[in-house]
Amino acid sequence: MVQRFETIIGGRTLSLETGRMAEEADGAVLVRYGDTMIPATAVAADEPREGVDFFPLTVDYEERLYAAGKIPGAFHRREGRPSEQAILTCRLADRPLRPLFPKGFRNDVQVVITALSADQENEPDILTIIGASAALTISDIPFNGPVGAVRVGHIDGQLVLNPLASQMTQSKLDLKVAGTADAIMMVEAGANQVSEELMLEALKLAHQEIQGIVRLQESMAAQVGKPKRQFTVYEPRPEARVAGRQYLGDKLALAINQGDKAERERLLAELKAGLIAALSDRYAEQDLLTVFDEEVKALVRSKILSTGLRPDGRDPVTIRPISCEVGLLPRTHGSGLFTRGQTQVLTIATLGSVADEQELDGLGLIESKRYLHHYNMPPFSTGEARPLRGPGRREIGHGALAERALLPVLPEEDVFPYTIRLVSEALSSNGSTSMASVCGSTLALMDAGVPIKAPVAGIAMGLIIGGDGAYTVLTDIQGIEDALGDMDFKVAGTADGITALQMDIKVKGVTPEIMDKALAQAKEARLFILQKMLAAIDKARPELSPYAPRITRIKINPEKIGTVIGPGGKMIRSIQEETKAEVEIEDDGTVIISAVDGAAAEKAVAMIRALTEEVEVGKIYLGKVKRLMDFGAFVEVLPGKEGLVHISQLADYRVARVEDAVKVGDEIMVMVTEIDTQGRINLSRKAVLEGTGPEQARVERRPAGRVERAMAIPHERRGLGERRPGPPRRPFTPSREPEPPREPPKHPFGRKW
Repeated sequence: MVQRFETIIGGRTLSLETGRMAEEADGAVLVRYGDTMIPATAVAADEPREGVDFFPLTVDYEERLYAAGKIPGAFHRREGRPSEQAILTCRLADRPLRPLFPKGFRNDVQVVITALSADQENEPDILTIIGASAALTISDIPFNGPVGAVRVGHIDGQLVLNPLASQMTQSKLDLKVAGTADAIMMVEAGANQVSEELMLEALKLAHQEIQGIVRLQESMAAQVGKPKRQFTVYEPRPEARVAGRQYLGDKLALAINQGDKAERERLLAELKAGLIAALSDRYAEQDLLTVFDEEVKALVRSKILSTGLRPDGRDPVTIRPISCEVGLLPRTHGSGLFTRGQTQVLTIATLGSVADEQELDGLGLIESKRYLHHYNMPPFSTGEARPLRGPGRREIGHGALAERALLPVLPEEDVFPYTIRLVSEALSSNGSTSMASVCGSTLALMDAGVPIKAPVAGIAMGLIIGGDGAYTVLTDIQGIEDALGDMDFKVAGTADGITALQMDIKVKGVTPEIMDKALAQAKEARLFILQKMLAAIDKARPELSPYAPRITRIKINPEKIGTVIGPGGKMIRSIQEETKAEVEIEDDGTVIISAVDGAAAEKAVAMIRALTEEVEVGKIYLGKVKRLMDFGAFVEVLPGKEGLVHISQLADYRVARVEDAVKVGDEIMVMVTEIDTQGRINLSRKAVLEGTGPEQARVERRPAGRVERAMAIPHERRGLGERRPGPPRRPFTPSREPEPPREPPKHPFGRKW
């Protein structure tokens, strides 16, 4: 039986429906908001997966282009691997759900969300979180939800709940928040340098509105939900826990409290191997490994909460040593190396033409983008040896976060008409390479000469919450604190405000008070890092790299586009072949010329201007003599545009014959003195030589000859004064009546000739 549950969010109806689709799934919900519809399903394995010490959750988002009435642009015309946006949507749904499954639950769980209809105004990303939560809530899968999610924008000075996609183009904030009835679970934001106070206000509004979505799912579960299944939670034997603790003793603290990550990991590995060797004859190895991990986590957390000291000896707010370098790679367009402690990222900037923009084949309204950020993390960055593969979900997510952080400070396309690609290579990883990518990207952009509006820095904050509710917010977390802590809260921005924010947690939510403290601490750290970066390079270089393309943007009359392209593209190809420049023409008449050599770009611009420029009276041109006549010379001043230089205007002295002054093929400077009503152009070389204006040149023209009269040049231009009226002509009268039209002869067979 189909059952529907509805509530109003952001002035529009949110509908959750069950009983219509996917009845074989453990839980299935059809979500509708506007005309955007997505089904979400949840299925769990009956038995736990053997030999794993993590929760095997998979969230997949299937982006079907038919949802927006599109056919895929790939060769096979069907969807292939997930798009970057689809992968980011998977991560968005996964992050708030994962912490809410019971600890020790090891059954495989798969959540599949499919976009069936997209109205391109109500984004499906927020609905994926709601749909996945609702499917899990009504299923028999153990889940401590439900979770609600909303988007908050800032438009015309007001916070707007779930703004439309068309409204988001005017928004200074794109904040996505997921949470339970008690606390916030996940935050993802891009912003145009908004203040910490505004961000916190938006977070509070989001959590308040989430309550209605949570209540809707609770009502749904009460009416159609299944009883939750029973499962077995793995726990080590109590005697193994006691024996393990006794063996580790003080040796564990000595191994953990190391400033060097490699040394700490070496000592911990040796201690773990000794534990297994000493006790594996009496206790299961899995029990001993679990005890070891529990003791490491408990020791790190308790020391931070009780003494405020971290494994490397820092206090909660101290940032690791920072160094910044630029211009390391001579042939790249820009490069920046950012090092913070044992985290190091090299970012390379590459500038391209408009033709290098990335075309997007997705459900949204945006079809291309000119700024791309890619993130790579090879295995050597963590001291591992494993096969190299393409970018995974983590790499794509980190690249998107850094891209979002820098987007607000990039120059507009009409100011800097380049496609920009940044690639961040993580060379060493010990905590928050994503925020190091933000810092390295700022250095690389300024080294490349990109006129960014302000430098951007990023910092990762951590959190340790005790059993009694006490907590400590950590600045600049390293790898062990990220792994054993309760929160990874990344904040990027300029000196004036936040540009990007991302929060992942491992507990059942954080309060607004904790987020307020984390934002305040992050601002102090961000300003400190910006000072270090500006000491290396304080502004964008005034000139681009000599190996970067030179791009010039000009505007022509749209009616002249065909002239520049030429028949079958002949003209534009000849320009590109002669100048070695790339030429792109847009429908509004914008022409973008790209060339590595600045002189080549200037030559291409001159050729295009010559094709499209209109002749102007009073302007001086370098023309080429094309034809000689008795009364003057025809000179080409622009391609395909010729004018007459009368013999009296060929020189600043009397010329007896045209051949005495110029020859065919000569290049001479001429001034346009007049364009008559028929579009014919009169030129003067004499005016250029004497420095007079077009009016004087017109006055000095000699009387016209017979050939010139044949060209029908008006009298007043020849100095003849007004035409005298002659005697009136007599009207024509026919001498006889016109004959009627004759019938054509007929064909013998009845057809007309």
